[in-house]
Amino acid sequence: MSVLTALLLRGLTGLAWRLLVPCLDPFHRPWQQLRTTGFTSCFLCFLLPLGWVLSHLESYKKWE
Repeated sequence: MSVLTALLLRGLTGLAWRLLVPCLDPFHRPWQQLRTTGFTSCFLCFLLPLGWVLSHLESYKKWE
């Protein structure tokens, strides 16, 4: 393998690496959006129905 081929391959892999790893903006935090989405869905799917059942527990105990 010639020196020119080695330099060419090194240059191409460096270029590909820069394309694959974008520079992150310090004000762009996608993990906060994911955390907010996760907490909201957890609240809506689990805590809201559980709170409704617990608040109506006395009416479930009554025989009609």
